[in-house]
Amino acid sequence: MKRIINVVGARPNFMKVAPIMEEMGKYPMLDPLLVHTGQHYDALMSKVFFEDLGMPKPDIFLGIGSGSHAEQTARIMVEFEKVCLEKKPDLVLVVGDVNSTMACTITAKKMGIRVAHVEAGLRSRDMEMPEEINRLCTDVLSDFLFTTDILADKNLVAEGISKDKIFFVGNVMIDTLIKHKERASHLTILQEWGLAAGDYAVLTLHRPSNVDQKEVLEEILEALAQISTEIPIIFPIHPRTSKMISDFQLDHFLSKCLPVRGIWLTDPLGYLEFLHLNINARMVLTDSGGLQEETTYLGIPCVTLRHNTERPVTCELGTNFLVGNKKADILKVAEQILCGTARAGCIPEKWDGQASERIVRILMEKI
Repeated sequence: MKRIINVVGARPNFMKVAPIMEEMGKYPMLDPLLVHTGQHYDALMSKVFFEDLGMPKPDIFLGIGSGSHAEQTARIMVEFEKVCLEKKPDLVLVVGDVNSTMACTITAKKMGIRVAHVEAGLRSRDMEMPEEINRLCTDVLSDFLFTTDILADKNLVAEGISKDKIFFVGNVMIDTLIKHKERASHLTILQEWGLAAGDYAVLTLHRPSNVDQKEVLEEILEALAQISTEIPIIFPIHPRTSKMISDFQLDHFLSKCLPVRGIWLTDPLGYLEFLHLNINARMVLTDSGGLQEETTYLGIPCVTLRHNTERPVTCELGTNFLVGNKKADILKVAEQILCGTARAGCIPEKWDGQASERIVRILMEKI
């Protein structure tokens, strides 16, 4: 039996680990364990995600909680070392770029345990992003680097990573999307909210660079308010963003009930509910990473409110438009989308729902 510890630390990790855990369950010689560090944890939303994705409950929950980057990383390393000493895994599998990803990688490697990194090689070239530091540290230490696209392969080779460690397998986020797309499409949220497919936009906004300075946040909200005069914007608001909007007294840009036009706030949504909205949206406005990939697969235009992206393939091949956070730039691309003149995109290679199969097959051969 080969024991593999799969690490999740934040909500986006669930969607990446779910198909891998499911695939590992098909192999009697594998003993997969799920460790949830609790880096980001909300009891209600975690329960919804596990139910939506059909994931087993974590075998081990570390309950790390929030804190500074140093505090959080240190606590994860201390607690995860105890797990490795007790469970003696043959491999630790980490996904994405959160603090848990880097902390568990460093811990495992110092204990002589091999590490596999899913979503390796993504680069924004922005060292002010904590996630970029996590990616670089994780990749240089990992024994198996599973990439989502050829651009990621090129990044790793340029950084001196041996080609023998790099495996282009596709995108596990898309595995999850494909599996649950039909279920999500049958939900009745649009009817309940009085919306029609293609007649609304979806917004997510949470990055410190966008929400922690009043002038920046106000300019973004001004652009969104202008867009919302033409099409309603559905905004499942992040707690951080909600706090900053309140602190900066910018609540007048938002609406608590669904108008014909305007920016409408909702509570955080489960995976299936949010996927349902994105499937039927006219466009998505976001500063998140994973949404750039999901919208590219769905063929939905995505306006990314960032100055850089670690997922450039979504801009080169997909439906993603990188616009930054200036009002004029946001409005220019949004208007092109609303007028139907924005460029179309295509689905990148190997985003076909089989990435997790490739990952587990390779691990079976190598470990």
